[in-house]
Amino acid sequence: MQSIRQSSRVVIATIAAVLLALSGASAQEAKAPSWWQSLIDFSRSAQEVKPKFIAPPLKPLTEKLPGAFYKAAPEGVEELKAMQEHVAQLVEKISPAVVSVRVGASFGSGVIVTKDGYILTAGHVSGAPNRDVAVYFHGGKTAKGKTLGGNHGIDSGMIKIVSGGEFPFAEMGDCQQLKKGDWCMVCAHPGGFKPGRTPPVRLGRLLNKTDSTLTTDCALVGGDSGGPLFDMHGRVIGINSRIGQSLAANMHVPVNPYREHWDKIAKAEVFGGNKFGVGGFGKGGPFLGVQSDAKADGCHITAVTPNSPADKAGLKVNDIIKKFGDKELNDSVTIADLIRMRKAGDTIVLEVRRGDETLKLKVEIGKR
Repeated sequence: MQSIRQSSRVVIATIAAVLLALSGASAQEAKAPSWWQSLIDFSRSAQEVKPKFIAPPLKPLTEKLPGAFYKAAPEGVEELKAMQEHVAQLVEKISPAVVSVRVGASFGSGVIVTKDGYILTAGHVSGAPNRDVAVYFHGGKTAKGKTLGGNHGIDSGMIKIVSGGEFPFAEMGDCQQLKKGDWCMVCAHPGGFKPGRTPPVRLGRLLNKTDSTLTTDCALVGGDSGGPLFDMHGRVIGINSRIGQSLAANMHVPVNPYREHWDKIAKAEVFGGNKFGVGGFGKGGPFLGVQSDAKADGCHITAVTPNSPADKAGLKVNDIIKKFGDKELNDSVTIADLIRMRKAGDTIVLEVRRGDETLKLKVEIGKR
């Protein structure tokens, strides 16, 4: 009986939609009989039931920052203390919204920006739509999520918590209001979720900005990918994407494109040219050319792709990569994050243990 009623409603709504199209201007609606007007109203309400994905609104700023944040450098101990106190209060406020995410075998970070659980992350972290995600809160709780869409041409991605409920979230800011030299901070889960550890914070400044990239000197390491970059008002202004040529030049996806394309991303649409496949970059992404044993201690190489950057650098099966640049490796997951945060052409020195020998091999990151 219920299915018959639903079918009847669909038929009535369809007829009403046709009548609405034929009814013409609103002036004619005023002359219509009541039954006609009822059908028109029903049709409109049926059309409004379609889900709408609307980005969180941009709220006006009312808080004024301590004076040192507006200067080239703090002047004296008192200004340093004021900055420290402000940052500490900010961290306490935003940390609950910063999450670690596990997609497949890889860990990344993200930030919840709505109370119903929409998470901004990097495109190379979320990958393809509709993948299962484990979401870790810094207090130790977990939730289930699904990957959505993203502009993979600029490395943006999104995840939705599907466990239900309301969640702590951070507000989204506006990159148009940013200028070079502005203070900012990264708060993420480098190396993946660690029980009892709150997300480490790195303070820095905005070095440059374009429509597709923010560059800061906030240090990034493996596992920071997808984590948030905050302004000093505690608003998300970017998402961690990759490390630059030096540790003092790191790249973030601006938050504005997330807001501009929110509807498409939330509907799990992938766009923007370069597509990220499962587990990382697709064609055109950074590439080393090794496989490692996820169950072994350390980064134990099990295969080297012929003619790959790793092969040309001299890496061999059974090598154990101890360091990637100045970053120590304790597992095979971290190196995947570190590679994703680089770009083709970057040169990295690897510290490798081969039997009883310790070698240093220079490798140039390639293009997949």
